[in-house]
Amino acid sequence: MKKVLYFLLVFGMAIGTGWAADTVKIPVASPFTGQLASFGEGVKNAALLKAEEVNAAGGINGKKVEILLEDELCDPKEAATVATKLANNKEISIVIGHLCSSATLAALPIYRDAKLPAISPASTNVNICKMSPFYFRNVYKDDFQGTFLARYIDRVKGYKKVAVFYEVNDYSMGLMGAFMKEAVKLGIQILGTEAYTAETTDFKPQLTKFKMMKPDAIFIPGYAPQGTLIISQAASLGMKVGVFGADGLDDAIMLENPDAEGLFVTTPFLPDQAGPAAAGFIKAYTKKYGVEPNWFAANTYDAVGMAVAAIKAVGQDRVKIQQWLLSINTKENAYEGVTGKTYFDENGDCLKDAYIKVVKDGKWVGAEKQMM
Repeated sequence: MKKVLYFLLVFGMAIGTGWAADTVKIPVASPFTGQLASFGEGVKNAALLKAEEVNAAGGINGKKVEILLEDELCDPKEAATVATKLANNKEISIVIGHLCSSATLAALPIYRDAKLPAISPASTNVNICKMSPFYFRNVYKDDFQGTFLARYIDRVKGYKKVAVFYEVNDYSMGLMGAFMKEAVKLGIQILGTEAYTAETTDFKPQLTKFKMMKPDAIFIPGYAPQGTLIISQAASLGMKVGVFGADGLDDAIMLENPDAEGLFVTTPFLPDQAGPAAAGFIKAYTKKYGVEPNWFAANTYDAVGMAVAAIKAVGQDRVKIQQWLLSINTKENAYEGVTGKTYFDENGDCLKDAYIKVVKDGKWVGAEKQMM
């Protein structure tokens, strides 16, 4: 009788928590609702696609992969709550996330203290991996991205006078700093900087100041929801200037804005520049979801792939998984994914190429002139 009651208790707990003993749970933390839900859509789709493919091939050592979607809104407070829940769950051995740098920085000490490894497919703030031996990422850092952009506008676009319109958050300010440092070295004049918050909707006062400065271009190191408003309001003021940004503006929302024609941004993944390894992923993703994968999707697909490879190799011990990831430290033993070779330095950072994409005729396309 005691055995029966014990079985019923355990079975009831499993049903109530969604836990299944024959699965390997891999949580994916990202914004799935809220202002930046469009970013999280690619993350979610790619994670589920990768898990579906792994399971069709037999899973991880006979166990099915179960993706747990953890919605943290790209908000530091929500990210910390999610991180605490995952860190305290002994059945979680690795996390894919977070997306926004501010969210990652909030979650980082919690994962570090719990010795829970995490791979961010999207957070680019320069300090992240230096702050924890358990944090990794398969995306370039903001110092690389900012420097790349400054060199691109100097060598390819020929801009000499730039205004900077940034959001008050870790991602935007870190990117702005790296860009401005390199721009000054190159002799590019920074005419002025203006700040806004995620809640700002009226950008005309700052744009009016910029208009009087007569810049060649405006740099927006922020996210797409505010970026598209800035672009439209600049156009309504009659500003005929170049507009460029980084991967935070790389979103389909820009394609719905006729004023965004000519906008160019950095991105770590371009379908029309991807190698043969990416062809199958692009085809499968497009067939399943009806849209081409963006860079959030591609990087997440590879991040989940690395998590699966780690668990296959060493099991679900957190420290062993961390050590396995640290061992991927050269081109020769890199993880070969749809975004190319991923390998980590001693901090858990990786170096990935940057590409330039531009809105042309209402579509994102690779810029005619890349700079490697």
